[in-house]
Amino acid sequence: MPSATALCPPRPHLFLSPWTSRVLSLHPQSSQLKRALTLSPPFRRGSSAVATGKKPNLVSPEPVSQTPDDETGAVRERVERLDLGWLPAFPHVFTASMTNFLFGYHIGVMNGPIQAIAQELGFDGNSFIEGLVVSIFIAGAFIGSISSSALIDKLGCRRTLQIDTIPLILGAILSAQAHSVDEMLLGRFLVGLGIGVNTVLVPIYISEVSPTKYRGSLGTTSQIGTCLGIIASLCLGISSEGDPHWWRAMLYLASVPAFILLFGMRFAVESPRWLCKVGRVADAKKVIGSIWSDSDIERSIEEIQAVITNDSRDLGSSWVELFVEPHKRVAFIGGSLFILQQFSGINGVLYFSSLTFHDVGITNGALGSLFVGITNFAGALCALYLMDKQGRLRLLTGSYLGMAISMLIIVCVINSPIDEELSHNLSILGTIIFATLWWDYFSWN
Repeated sequence: MPSATALCPPRPHLFLSPWTSRVLSLHPQSSQLKRALTLSPPFRRGSSAVATGKKPNLVSPEPVSQTPDDETGAVRERVERLDLGWLPAFPHVFTASMTNFLFGYHIGVMNGPIQAIAQELGFDGNSFIEGLVVSIFIAGAFIGSISSSALIDKLGCRRTLQIDTIPLILGAILSAQAHSVDEMLLGRFLVGLGIGVNTVLVPIYISEVSPTKYRGSLGTTSQIGTCLGIIASLCLGISSEGDPHWWRAMLYLASVPAFILLFGMRFAVESPRWLCKVGRVADAKKVIGSIWSDSDIERSIEEIQAVITNDSRDLGSSWVELFVEPHKRVAFIGGSLFILQQFSGINGVLYFSSLTFHDVGITNGALGSLFVGITNFAGALCALYLMDKQGRLRLLTGSYLGMAISMLIIVCVINSPIDEELSHNLSILGTIIFATLWWDYFSWN
């Protein structure tokens, strides 16, 4: 007959050693108890160790080794704590953000080598043609942006992104092989068409394939991609100071991200919202299950269909409604911010900072422009961090004020007969501050 102790084993006690953080589960007359008791020898009354609370000079026991099952469980627990819900959608977002990299690259690609291009194509000293070579890119982007919605509704985001690489590739190659101003203008215009479509399409695509929880974080890849594209082109532009034909290689390289986008989108998913809109609900469920979660399929489909239904009710709306209450004030403020953004002078900094630095006597203007691009990127990161912490109104006001002061510094430096070294330092400082604050403003906007 079993003993009473066997039937009712004694309750284990938790023992916390005063000199170790390990908690021991002790059974009476167990080996753990004996070991714990050896760690806690009795002290005489009035002992210095007891009075001061110091740890006595004892030999610490050997640590209890973990079994392989314990180690596997600990690793599994750490992995489960990692929030990787964004990972399935990230490859698709990254591929689409190559268009933003191209946008930034074409913003800065003419900054360094514009003088070499002007000399080789025969319009050196003609400021109007120099400005036209740069700005026709923006004119093409304007036309592409207003025609993008029809393509997206008919073809979907994925196929539109693939087709849109055609003018990007052709324009880059035509610009690189240009031997006349007309060829250069045509190539830059074609690139602008492609960029204009993408500036509207990519933010829509990223927001529609990203899980709701990570939509804001993944949406920042478009801004980061633009900044990195500017830095890449300005970095390559440094070599144009010593090689008058280097600009052709820079324009050829502009076709590489377009090829990556063309082939990468073959493996990207289509927008679930567009699939539901055209009646391909089964395909939309497959996409949501692959990049979001299987548990979110039905709920997400219901939300998407509710949005589509709501949008269909607004088909009878007209642009005139933006000019009446309650939309008039919001539309006026939003539109004014975008217009003032373009008139703030940032285009002159990003497109012609190298020429500006040369005007004030800086020999390596391309290197100075690279510092502008780096601080531009730093400003974007600061904006993303502070966007929801400080409030948009305060940051918009502060960035506008700082931009005005920095632009005033640049103008005074160019037109004032001051010390040459001081003039160089102040011009670089003003340009860097302006570019940093503008990107803060652009991100908050």
